[in-house]
Amino acid sequence: MAEYITHSRAETVALGRTLAPTLPPGALIAFTGGLGAGKTAFCQGLAEGLHCTDPVSSPTFAIVNYYRGPRPFAHFDLYRIHTEEDLSAAGFYDYLDAGAIVAAEWSENCAALLAQERPITIDIAPLPGDPTARRITITGAAG
Repeated sequence: MAEYITHSRAETVALGRTLAPTLPPGALIAFTGGLGAGKTAFCQGLAEGLHCTDPVSSPTFAIVNYYRGPRPFAHFDLYRIHTEEDLSAAGFYDYLDAGAIVAAEWSENCAALLAQERPITIDIAPLPGDPTARRITITGAAG
């Protein structure tokens, strides 16, 4: 387990950028953290660190955003996903099997299913008293 404190969106992005090169092909990152915690900012850094060519945005309405590059990245929002059939229909397992780095926001909705994939878990929590500070806890292979 590793814990980091970031004091701005830029620092959260930079932490994602630093983690990206350490990820093996087909790595799954399971994010937890409330609305506005910084999950998409962290994913922006991951995409930059993976040298993806597409701009990063929240996958809230699309369920998955796919970013091309030498190390492809699939960014899922599992807020409305709850079953293995839903995951499969969204292409979740296809991206993992193809070796893409997969990040899943709202991973708690499918925690038991994701646990089978041995994810790296990243929890992002705002710190009281500072609206831009975050405690980022990473457990698993990259932690």
